Amino acid sequence: MRAILVDDEPDGIRTLMKLLELHCPEVEIVATCPNAVTAEQKLSELKPDLVFLDVQMPGKSGLEMLAGLSEMNFKVIFVTAHNEYVLQALRFSAVDYLMKPVDEDRLIEAVMRAKERVRQEKDPEQTATLLHNINKVGSPMEMRLCLPTLKGFSVVKLEEIVYCEAQRSYTIFRLVDNKTIIISKPLFDYDRLLADTIFFRIHKSYLINLLHVKEYIRGEGGTVIMSNGMEIEVSRRKKELFLTKVKEHFKY
Repeated sequence: MRAILVDDEPDGIRTLMKLLELHCPEVEIVATCPNAVTAEQKLSELKPDLVFLDVQMPGKSGLEMLAGLSEMNFKVIFVTAHNEYVLQALRFSAVDYLMKPVDEDRLIEAVMRAKERVRQEKDPEQTATLLHNINKVGSPMEMRLCLPTLKGFSVVKLEEIVYCEAQRSYTIFRLVDNKTIIISKPLFDYDRLLADTIFFRIHKSYLINLLHVKEYIRGEGGTVIMSNGMEIEVSRRKKELFLTKVKEHFKY
């Protein structure tokens, strides 16, 4: 795969070049760029398969550069140093990203996934989802979630998710209009991913969207009735935290 590295920090470029040379011989570095303007020129001239793109750079950011392109015939691995909101947008969009300092194992995994995507010629929708999410940074409920499926992936709005249900090592997403998506990842992964949103793990097997709670019935832990009619038991140890979170969000 022919690759371009885009980073305003020379040390970042040098480190990434060395790691790629040592661990990813399938990647040929055809250019390095210190800013988005130079990167745009090299993209047009060299038409790479893969771009390692620093998220935050002086002047035009990597994300602004992508948003301004008329077409994108390459795969992107984002590189970022910080900013929790940007990280959330990256995770929600299911794009590959590397945290600085770059870990060699994560780099190898990201390159392998990029290689597979180049082979399968898919993921413009993932980038479109990312750009949407970046515009909604700080408003997680307006973001979209990219869910990997056997056929590729599905993009859903967070507000469309009624609840998530654990089924062994799988997670079942129950959506509005009785739609269902089955994901081959454990519920724990989505509990962590959606931690700073209006989702709450009320039971070891259920992660619910508080916006879809129609009714709460008192009991030892209690029961919630969701907008699709599903009745879900609240774990005894989660009861107080659940009621606190409801009060915080709905101000009652």
